[in-house]
Amino acid sequence: MRAMAAYGPSTYGDQIADFYDEFVSLVFPSSTTEQAVAFLAELAGDGPALELGIGTGRIALPLAERGVAVTGVDASEAMVARLRRRPGGSAIPVMLGDFADLAVDGRFRVVYVVFTTFFALLTQEAQVRCFRRVAEHLTDDGVFVIEAFVPDPTLYTRGQRVAARHIEPGRLLLDVGRHDPVTQRVSAQQVIIEPTGIRMLPVELRYAWPSELDLMAELAGLRLRERFANWQREPFGAASAGHVSVYGRP
Repeated sequence: MRAMAAYGPSTYGDQIADFYDEFVSLVFPSSTTEQAVAFLAELAGDGPALELGIGTGRIALPLAERGVAVTGVDASEAMVARLRRRPGGSAIPVMLGDFADLAVDGRFRVVYVVFTTFFALLTQEAQVRCFRRVAEHLTDDGVFVIEAFVPDPTLYTRGQRVAARHIEPGRLLLDVGRHDPVTQRVSAQQVIIEPTGIRMLPVELRYAWPSELDLMAELAGLRLRERFANWQREPFGAASAGHVSVYGRP
């Protein structure tokens, strides 16, 4: 399976920036954001936090309102521009670039990446490099938090999938994707169908199993401390569709 032509670190954000906040409101209950912010604020305490793929600030802005000093990294200028236009967004330092390389200064009590954004790093090498860079920027008692889905190859038939993500009068959101189990890559389009026309938003992911993430952490000198099924700290098990994993120094 070939990846989409000319797809780069900023493609997803640049294409979806003007729709992203509305998209999030369709797929996330507001309580999910609140629970994530509470979880991260508890870990951060009085220390600074760094968000990988900060986007338009869904997590960073309410976290900053709780008194946490948040810094962000994002590859998409369009997403950061949307962040800047939101109340409080201009006060958050953001570095533009690929977060696999993590070109930031300082050390952080919490580094976090939510909504499966870690899988936007499209090679295992880039994901391992990100873990190592994160480890370099953690305080001695700092943690790296990843929210991601648990891969489910059964969602795909002959390597393909079409699913209705959201249906309402006058609007249909579809996920259309192809899966390559050899490279652990998913090439997809989020398709928005409205009376005014059709819009397609490209997505490329390289997923990793929880055990693979744990090994990446070990290579970076980190170790799994806790893993939950969600931000509410429900137990993680074989039936869990997602996970929130917390890594720290041994």
